[in-house]
Amino acid sequence: MADEKEGGKGGKGGKGGTATAAPPKGGSQAQGKGKDKAPAAGVDHEPKAQEGKPRLLDYYEKTIRSRLAKEFGLANANQVPRLVKIVLNVGMGDAGKNPKQLEAAVEELGLITGQKAVVTRAKKAIANFGLRAGVPVGATVTLRGARMYEFLDRFINLAVPRIRDFRGLPNRSFDGRGNYTFGIKEQMIFPEIDFDRVEKIHGMDITLVTSADRDDLAMGLLRELGWPFRGETPQRVA
Repeated sequence: MADEKEGGKGGKGGKGGTATAAPPKGGSQAQGKGKDKAPAAGVDHEPKAQEGKPRLLDYYEKTIRSRLAKEFGLANANQVPRLVKIVLNVGMGDAGKNPKQLEAAVEELGLITGQKAVVTRAKKAIANFGLRAGVPVGATVTLRGARMYEFLDRFINLAVPRIRDFRGLPNRSFDGRGNYTFGIKEQMIFPEIDFDRVEKIHGMDITLVTSADRDDLAMGLLRELGWPFRGETPQRVA
């Protein structure tokens, strides 16, 4: 019975294109190799980072862009505001004295964004703060493209609902040139962070850079993306 089962499996393997080849000596060993090769044909040795467009980017291209053009009367498609990049910055004044905390912050930013963080260093020496030039003072990550939209989608729908006593994000944090910056007090709002492995609870600044040159255009873009402004009901993104 064992020989019949092995022969049956070998027959199935023959459909993979090796039916015309003569079976080599040592049939059982050859059949074993055939079993190993059959599933390997479906393995992608160069896996892709993502499949398709991020949900938020697809929604922007199909829905938000036309809405903004109609709302603000923008005849030129290049005038419609869009997200350019998102910058996350963690400042740690004692990073030079506590390198483990800096390493933990770099690792946490990598988990949150899916991109390796860069250590920021002091550009000038400030004697009053005991700071020397070149000393590490924090970490930063700059997101663009698909990864930027994926982070924004996770932040709005997963991280923001975890903020305690949340009443909305400020609507006066624009810089006059279409860029929006806000701060969060704890990195624990991100579901990627494991509370048991946290070295130190710290906040971070997040900046959303847009192509708009006016704050009202940038606010309209963020509002359409579902940004939870204070005192407003967030736009539902399909």
